[in-house]
Amino acid sequence: VQAVYVPADDLTDPAPATTFAHLDATTVLSRKIVEQGIYPAVDPLESNSRILEEDIVGKEHYETARRVQEILQKYTELQDIIAILGMEELSEEDKITVYRARKIQRFLSQPFHVAETFTGVPGKYVPLKETVRGFKMIIDGEMDDYPEQAFFNVGTIDEVIEKGRK
Repeated sequence: VQAVYVPADDLTDPAPATTFAHLDATTVLSRKIVEQGIYPAVDPLESNSRILEEDIVGKEHYETARRVQEILQKYTELQDIIAILGMEELSEEDKITVYRARKIQRFLSQPFHVAETFTGVPGKYVPLKETVRGFKMIIDGEMDDYPEQAFFNVGTIDEVIEKGRK
């Protein structure tokens, strides 16, 4: 594990960009995600791993991860339109993308064992298979009827379902 300081959060700066080219994976922390109160504040669009390949992680994991990235990227592209014109001006398809992206962002939050003392939320270990299943349910629309807040700081999608029923 290597920590790399990125001056002014500019990932295109030549020094960190050169360093990143030699790494197998990068985990990029984001101030924007911190501002949303989501921890860990990992940016899933800026972070990457060379092992996120279908022949390494499997077809379902790979396709789910890529679809999550596509939804988050589309949401990023829509944010200027939302800021200027509001959600009302979006197509129904774009509105669904926004709602799913916001649920994905919140589902990326995690109840940490080390933060339990500070948050009062018990830490959780979630098997990879459960994580992939949860994201697949979100991107496939199976979780469209659940409130956004139900996805925040939970471990599994089953916890989202339970929290959403309350």
